Amino acid sequence: MRAATGLVRVFTKGGRCFYHSMDLKASEEAFREQNKSCFILGGTGETGKALLKEIVDRKLFSRITLIGRRQITFEDKAFENVVQEVVDFEKLDDYAATFQGHDVGYCCLGTTKAKAGTEGFIRVDHDYVLKSAELAKAGGCSHFNLESSKGADKTSSFLYLKVKGQVEADIEQLGFDRYSVYRPAVLMVDREESRPGEWMARKFLGAFSAVFPTAMSIPIRSVARAMLAATVIPSDKKVEILENKACYDLGKMGEN
Repeated sequence: MRAATGLVRVFTKGGRCFYHSMDLKASEEAFREQNKSCFILGGTGETGKALLKEIVDRKLFSRITLIGRRQITFEDKAFENVVQEVVDFEKLDDYAATFQGHDVGYCCLGTTKAKAGTEGFIRVDHDYVLKSAELAKAGGCSHFNLESSKGADKTSSFLYLKVKGQVEADIEQLGFDRYSVYRPAVLMVDREESRPGEWMARKFLGAFSAVFPTAMSIPIRSVARAMLAATVIPSDKKVEILENKACYDLGKMGEN
C-alpha cells in the first residue's frame, strides 16, 4: 500500500502552526512501534466518541483507557479491550491512580451553560479539566491534548471563550513535555445539546461550509483525526495551538 502523504508542522509566532507535505503513514507506524498508552476524558461526547473510534481503528496505542462518570456499552468487539475507569469528578483526588501510567492524554470534556448553569459550566470546563490535567501530569503523562474552542481567550468578555482561554493557560503552567491545544470553530454534528451557535450552523451553514470549509465550522471527525495526526507527527515544541484551519487540514490528511 502506498504511504499516505499529508502535512508537517511549521510553527508561527505564539505557538500557532500550519502544515506542509509529509508522510503520515510512516509517522503512524513509527509511533505504533513505541507501544504507548493513552487516556480519553469525555468519551461520551461527540468528539470523544469520534476520537476513540479513530484510535481503535488505527491501532496506535497498546492500551486505551476511558475515564468518565459511567461505563459505556459497546456492541462492536473492536472496543472490547478498551479499559474503562469510572470516577467522581467532584472527588478526583481519590482517583489519582486512574491517571497514572499514561503516555498521552486527550481531554474532550465539556458541558454547556444551558445544561449546567454558569457555575456548573465553569466547574466542568475549567475545574474538572484542570484537575484532570494536574493528575495526569503527576501520573507521568508527557503529552496532553486539549479540545478547546475557536476564539478562546482568558480576557474575553464572553464567558464561554473566557473559561476556555483560562483553562488553556492554566494547563500550560503545569509544564507538560508537550501540550497541544485544538481550537475548532462550530462543530458540525447532530447531538442533543449544542455549544453556542452549533444549532444554527447545522441548520444553515451546510452549503456555505462546503465552499468555505474552514471559515465558520468543522466536522467532528476532522477534529478527532487532527488530534491523532498531531500526536504521531514528531515535534520539539512544548506548546502548540492548532486553530480551526490547521485542525481541518490535519483532519483531511487523516482521511488517507
